[in-house]
Amino acid sequence: MLSRNRRTVPARPAPGAALAETLDLHVRLGAREVLSGIDLTARSGEVLALVGPNGAGKSTLLAALAADLPAASGEVRIDGRAVAGWGARDLALRRSVLPQTAALSFPFPVEDVVRMGRAPWAGTPLADADDEAVAAAMAATEVTGFAARPFSALSGGERARVALARVLAQRAPLLLLDEPTAALDLRHQELVLRICRERAAAGDAVVVVLHDLGLAAAYADRAAVLHDGRIAADGPPSEVFEDALLSRVYRQPVEVLPHPRTGAPLVLPVRGEGRPTVRNGHIDLTSA
Repeated sequence: MLSRNRRTVPARPAPGAALAETLDLHVRLGAREVLSGIDLTARSGEVLALVGPNGAGKSTLLAALAADLPAASGEVRIDGRAVAGWGARDLALRRSVLPQTAALSFPFPVEDVVRMGRAPWAGTPLADADDEAVAAAMAATEVTGFAARPFSALSGGERARVALARVLAQRAPLLLLDEPTAALDLRHQELVLRICRERAAAGDAVVVVLHDLGLAAAYADRAAVLHDGRIAADGPPSEVFEDALLSRVYRQPVEVLPHPRTGAPLVLPVRGEGRPTVRNGHIDLTSA
């Protein structure tokens, strides 16, 4: 048996520390190169949104950051070390992952599913915080009321929130979330992104794949726009979410307007009786 104090607990990251990095990352799935030359850094204290059209490589990039997909070339680093240098348990103390879908083969109660997030801390002094971490994560995601229900009996949105609670209970400083709002109603979409902001304010790094550009603009410190396996732009949404770029990347004419109260970018599709087109990265409204 390991003594409780034998395993080393990682120190909390310094503000702005690079918790995940990709260096000239290339990832292949079969014969196809899905990611090409990706350089990206996720830092403590910020929410980084990965956005882009279907098939752009967002989920693949998140899986590579999580060390769930190998690099064909280039490098992925977690907490300053190449991912190959971390054992599975030590890696789990440093990053937590929310996949797109949450499936379990057995009807575990909700509270037990959330408690699974505490497994990496067994044998460390912080195992004493298990009960508090589980209760706090369930309260934050509003799942305490059905703690005893079997996971298999939940709706899709409820399962998504329980899966997020498991990630929060893990209390790793790097959170990698793949479309956490996809199955959620409006209230809970906002709840999830507020949680992301709270975790960043507490010093974590949050990388979140989003399809809703409005949510990304409202809550992310930075947005990386992926297009055909490359990063087309990386920076604050107020700088990156620009008409011509988004119209070209999404192959759909859009206009970007400032929110009348907050000033955050609002991305709206150009609609009309005709079909606007994009020519050389610029919106042509003459046919609308």
